[in-house]
Amino acid sequence: MKIRPLGDKVLVQRLDAETKTSGGIVLPDSAKEKPQKGKIVSVGQGKILDDGTLRKLQVKKGDAVLFTSYAGTEVKIDNKEYLIMSESDIMAVIEK
Repeated sequence: MKIRPLGDKVLVQRLDAETKTSGGIVLPDSAKEKPQKGKIVSVGQGKILDDGTLRKLQVKKGDAVLFTSYAGTEVKIDNKEYLIMSESDIMAVIEK
């Protein structure tokens, strides 16, 4: 199934949670926090401004991003979990 977000929305696949701390301690599932990192799977066309012009999104498909803790709405598509969020919920693009 293909999903295309509308407007300034993006579809993000959350990256897997860390299984070990930096000190090497293995974390049980109950102690893992949901990661705030993800990969953009699909993007909308952009935001329509007050004057009617379309502003393209600053992120694109394939970008690795950091987003706020309570960003987006969780959806399940083909047994995979995704987040649909506004571009404004994205704090940064992770560059290598």
